[in-house]
Amino acid sequence: MKMVKQSYAQNWSAYNKAQMNEKQLFMELLCDLCNDAEEPEYVFGRLKIPVADILFCSAFKIYSGYSGRRFTTDMRTAKEDNYISKVPHYNSLFNFLKNLNTSAILMKMIQKSGLSLKDVETKFAIDASGFSTTRYRRWFDFKYGHERDFRIWVKAHVVCGVGTNIVTAVRLSEARAHDNKFFKELINDTSSNFNVCEMSADKAYMSRNNLELVDSLGGKAYIPFRSNVTGKQRGSKLWGKMYHYFKYNNEDFMKHYHLRSNVESTFSMIKRKFGDTVRSKDKTAQFNEILCKILCHNICVVIHEMHEMGFYKKTEWAS
Repeated sequence: MKMVKQSYAQNWSAYNKAQMNEKQLFMELLCDLCNDAEEPEYVFGRLKIPVADILFCSAFKIYSGYSGRRFTTDMRTAKEDNYISKVPHYNSLFNFLKNLNTSAILMKMIQKSGLSLKDVETKFAIDASGFSTTRYRRWFDFKYGHERDFRIWVKAHVVCGVGTNIVTAVRLSEARAHDNKFFKELINDTSSNFNVCEMSADKAYMSRNNLELVDSLGGKAYIPFRSNVTGKQRGSKLWGKMYHYFKYNNEDFMKHYHLRSNVESTFSMIKRKFGDTVRSKDKTAQFNEILCKILCHNICVVIHEMHEMGFYKKTEWAS
């Protein structure tokens, strides 16, 4: 039997328009998101740069791919176009990324950036992927009698829609953190804004609690069973039901499960466009740099869907 590779049609007219207008629309949509950020109360001392300005510049810097010094010209241009009210020093961007409070702000912006697609996405996939850093860890190898080193990397855990590749929830961790411990938080964050009908995940996420969590939200989890498990219910009828579905109706099960490959595509999109490494040396800054990459990805996805679906007004994208 000859395998036929499935292909998908591309709306090249919409794609070309999205690419030609992406940078301008990116700045407009990013500005709208940043203006909704809560400004901390002024207490004492010199007035600080508005949070909206520093957020805009931090995310736009990641989008541009420039170093802090070279990005200064883009910040001046953004000031002339009224996207920001002040031009911060490039060191202010680095200090902002080192702030622990920045992570919560960026995660909220990521969630909000996907709201325009809440009526489009009902099927989701979850997975994790690593981003390498500029730091190395060394140890002495007693077997071969010399030092070895390896690059330190950090891990991003995300849920994305399988239709548009929009990221709906994200958590960050050290390299060796287990994927499954973030499942509940990510699913709950996604379900707070989206209707979860399906959730696809690999074997690392298989557990009774995860199946029941997705079921309680009105959806179905397509997670393949490991070879050493059985269909014993142990109080959960859902476990036995899904086990027999996986075992005896595997072809249909795998049609749903293979939607999980879209989360791999999402990571590929982020890394190809915004890089698979982080420049920061501080751990908090590394996490925030990855969050900025994901935020930029989401805005670019929305821009593409604006042209694909035909809604061009800024007021429609985050409604």
